[in-house]
Amino acid sequence: MSNMANTPGRQYGADNENTTLVFNDEDNIEDMYLTFGVAAEEYGIGIGHVTEVVGMQRIMEVPDVPNFIKGVINLRGKVIPVMDVRIRFGMDVKDYTERTVIIVLDIDNVQIGLVVDYVSEVLEIPQSNIDQPTHMGNSDNNSVIRGFGKLGDKVAIMLDIHRMVSDQSIDLRKALESAPGVHESAAGKQALR
Repeated sequence: MSNMANTPGRQYGADNENTTLVFNDEDNIEDMYLTFGVAAEEYGIGIGHVTEVVGMQRIMEVPDVPNFIKGVINLRGKVIPVMDVRIRFGMDVKDYTERTVIIVLDIDNVQIGLVVDYVSEVLEIPQSNIDQPTHMGNSDNNSVIRGFGKLGDKVAIMLDIHRMVSDQSIDLRKALESAPGVHESAAGKQALR
C-alpha cells in the first residue's frame, strides 16, 4: 500500500485545478475508492494505490510495448509508463479533452499512469456493498473486474488494479530497460525500481 494512509492530504485535480483530500483516523482507507469515467461507465480503484491525478501532458512513445501503453511521461523527474484505459478495455479511441487526466498509481512500488476521460469523486464503499461479478464467460478468472460497488443509486465497476497492470508493468519494465536513452537516465532507473 502506498504511504497515502500516513499522509494528511493528497492533491487531486487536472491542469491548474487542485483539490486536497484529507483523511483522518476515522476514515477506513480500505473502503475508499477513486471513481473515474471512461466512455459511459464509472469505474473505481482503491485510493490506497493512487498517488496523484495530473492533467494531460506530453507522452513519449516507447517501441515494443502493447498498443494500450501510450508511452512514458516525465513527472517531476520520474519516468512513469502510461496506459490508456480506453484502449486497454477495447473501446473506441477518443481525442483527449481538457477533462482527460492521468491517474498516477503506485502498485508494489512501481508507478504507472492511467489515462481516463475524467475523475469523478472519492467514495467510501464498504465491502458489504460490493457485489462479486459473475465470470461473464471468462473461464480463466483473470478478469480485471473485482466487483460492482453500490452507493445509493450509484454503481461503479470496481477494478482489480493488480490484474489490470501487473503483467503489463513487468513487460513494460523490461521494454523500458532496453529502450535506448530511457534506461540511461537516473530518473528512468529510479522509476523502474
